Amino acid sequence: MPNVSQTTSSERAALKVLVYSDDIDTRQQVILALGRRPHPDLPELEYVEVATEPVVIQNMDAGHIDLAILDGEAVPAGGMGIAKQLKDEIYQCPPVLVLTGRPQDAWLATWSRAEAAVPHPIDPVQLAEAVVSLLRSRVPATTA
Repeated sequence: MPNVSQTTSSERAALKVLVYSDDIDTRQQVILALGRRPHPDLPELEYVEVATEPVVIQNMDAGHIDLAILDGEAVPAGGMGIAKQLKDEIYQCPPVLVLTGRPQDAWLATWSRAEAAVPHPIDPVQLAEAVVSLLRSRVPATTA
């Protein structure tokens, strides 16, 4: 008889990932790079695409977001500034990943208090590794 407390990752609710950029192509690159399930141990991802800062704040304030991916190159509001605001204003803010303009800008992500940074152009493997690492903290461990 199977243990009732055991669940497979496919039985868990989807994880919500907010993807912010003023550029629809950047949002699509992120979503295509990650796909529906970047790792078999994680539930499927559900994406919330956002093109403006006020909608980012609205979604994050409402809760239910497990990870925010913010484009540091977005205009007029860059993802690093938004990340800092989220970390300053939201109690137990979900993890934030910032897309930087170049690898040398990773130190700016530290200033913004983002947990991870991935440079443009987006490397699907690097992005998936960072996202999986951040999302693992959002999924309760199951016992074998």
